[in-house]
Amino acid sequence: MGMFSRMSTIVKSKMNRILDSAEDPRETLDYSYEKQLEMLQNVKRGVVEMVTAKRRIQQQAAKVRENVTRLERQARQALDADREDLARLALQRKQNALIELQGLDEQIEGMEQEQQKLTIAEQRLQAKVDAFRNKKEIIKAQYTAAQAQVRIGSALGGISEEMSDVSLAVQRAENKTDQMRAKAGAIDELVETGVLDDITGPQDDIERELSQISISQGVEEELAALKGGGSGARALPASQSAVDAELDALRNQGSS
Repeated sequence: MGMFSRMSTIVKSKMNRILDSAEDPRETLDYSYEKQLEMLQNVKRGVVEMVTAKRRIQQQAAKVRENVTRLERQARQALDADREDLARLALQRKQNALIELQGLDEQIEGMEQEQQKLTIAEQRLQAKVDAFRNKKEIIKAQYTAAQAQVRIGSALGGISEEMSDVSLAVQRAENKTDQMRAKAGAIDELVETGVLDDITGPQDDIERELSQISISQGVEEELAALKGGGSGARALPASQSAVDAELDALRNQGSS
């Protein structure tokens, strides 16, 4: 028995949760307002029916008054004709009509009091319905605004999560960029200190000096060879010997 009771409680709680999530307060407020309008219409209909019934009784009372007047006139006519019996009969009917008229007047008075009560109740109910309508619209507007705020908050939450991922990606990119810059700076420093050779750059000062010395030595040796003749000079290449032979032949032709 306890297990079934617990299961029933769980089912009811889940159903209440489902209904609560599915319920729209704006629809509930509109439904309550419609019910109040129905009540107000019923009260107004009651007032109209009361007024209609009162008018019927008033019409009936008016006819009874006319009958009283007519019976009183008939009694006078009967007396003028020396018909006391007819006059007595007319007066008796007049008394009955007066009694009926008194009852009708009492009913009319009571109905007027009820009509006044219903009218006051209708006015109060109308005021309450109008106040509820205004409050309903305010609550609906507040609920709509709150709902919009929740949606905006949810959207901002999603954007915040996405931006956090983007921030992490940007941070990783910045870290990699800093690492690459540091590595490039280290390579430049090693090249400048000579630890690494820069094959694309110019020669260093030592290499330039050595190259200049080699060129100077070559020039000096050639000058010394020209000044000292063929004894102390280095052997000329074959092309140079042919040039010298042609020069000697030209000199000999000029002397002869």
